Amino acid sequence: MTPAQLLSHSEGRTMVLTISNPEHRNALGPELYAAGVEALNAADSNPEVRSVVITGAGSTFCAGGNLQRLLENRKQPPALQAASVEGLHGWIEAIRSFPKPVIAAVEGAAAGAGFSLALACDFIVAAEDALFVMAYSSVALSPDGGSTWSLSRALPRQLVSELLMCGERIRAPRLQQLGLVNRVTPAGAALAQALALAESLNQRAPNVLASIKELMNDAPQVPLDRQLASERDQFVRNLHHANGGIGIEAFLAKRKPDYS
Repeated sequence: MTPAQLLSHSEGRTMVLTISNPEHRNALGPELYAAGVEALNAADSNPEVRSVVITGAGSTFCAGGNLQRLLENRKQPPALQAASVEGLHGWIEAIRSFPKPVIAAVEGAAAGAGFSLALACDFIVAAEDALFVMAYSSVALSPDGGSTWSLSRALPRQLVSELLMCGERIRAPRLQQLGLVNRVTPAGAALAQALALAESLNQRAPNVLASIKELMNDAPQVPLDRQLASERDQFVRNLHHANGGIGIEAFLAKRKPDYS
């Protein structure tokens, strides 16, 4: 059997991470979690990388957890599964705190933890026939991967209950209407559209994108006065960054800025 892998390659200034576990529809596991954190750490320290796209090999984004592995884990001490979930959560937190844009390119199914993984990204680009489902309750499990956090902040409680408790399937066009999917593409075009979005982001000042992501991450947890203070500090810092001069001067001269 081919082992589960997180493949990495570059498309210009974008790092593409591909979940590859063909025998199990790109199901996740501890080896992928560790590889995901390692890849983001490498991308963070590499100024040549401006953005990251996460996708799945073949026609499936990610089927979530490997149920065969979970069944085997029932025979082991609970601490083993706890450590595995912590590994997934470490990758989710790494995506959230990563200072560069992360885009999920979804073809086929994003199920369970695969849906959670997509929700952790800054953008979701999905094929029009992509299927999203929180399948946990269908196998007598509760959600992980931060899905309760992400969905509860984005959608009304009744819809979150339907997705999580009933395990209802939802298509990409509906999720776009609800504001969770940014772009819907023809089948087979999600990665190309995600890369195009990534390249448009790559042309913007990376320090500013990092500031925006940090401010967005902090906003739900802090009172307005603290958020205003953070916005002030980030604005002043970015104004006095070299890219601030490049951007303002280019706008006034009606030319495209170059933040290389």
